[in-house]
Parts: sequence; C-alpha cells; structure tokens
Amino acid sequence: MTLLGLFNHWAFVIIMMVGLYAIIARNNLVKKILGLGLFQTGIFLMYITLGVRDGAAAPILQDDPAVIYANPLPHVLILTAIVVSVSTMAVALALAIGIRESYGTVEADEVAALDQQSQEVGC
Repeated sequence: MTLLGLFNHWAFVIIMMVGLYAIIARNNLVKKILGLGLFQTGIFLMYITLGVRDGAAAPILQDDPAVIYANPLPHVLILTAIVVSVSTMAVALALAIGIRESYGTVEADEVAALDQQSQEVGC
C-alpha cells in the first residue's frame, strides 16, 4: 500500500487527535463540545474505513458464490452512531446555554471558581 492509499487512516487519526486536543486543552465549554464532535467524526471515519473492502459487492441480490461481499454492519452502526452523536451534541449545547445563563460564562475554570465561591458563602 502506498502512503496515499492510507489517506483515510491518516485523516481519521488527525481528526481524532485534533478533537482530543480540543477536549483536553480548552477551557471553553463550547470548544470542548466541538472537540467532542470532531473526535466522534474521526471515530465514524475509522469504522467506515475499516469496513470497506476493495472489489467487494453489496450483499443484495447476489447469486454468484465467487463474489466477495462487503459487510454492511459497520455502515449501519455508524448511521445509528451519527444520530446519537447529534443528540448528544444538542443536549451538551443546551447545557452550555444553561450554564451561560446561570454563571454568565462558559469558561470551565471561571464556572468552577464561581461555584467554589458560592459554596464557601453558603457554609
């Protein structure tokens, strides 16, 4: 295999690492949510890439036993995962809006400091 033949492999690793960096290194909750979305996209690309077979046919109405079939299961699972991913991101963004309304910021360290101050005052 050539280096260009492994383009999808390099692409999903880079997308996953950018998403992981955004999750770990950023304090802004919206940026963390977008990093999570990038990470999930990298996972989707990985499963789709690993499910592809060169020269394979779809297992629909094929009668020839010599035909190599592609496994449709990874693609079907990714369709379900995309729906779950969109739902998760919507809930996370709704929570970020709620945090913004309650604390006036979406920076994680500022929210933690404000929460710590409110607990100290409440004691």
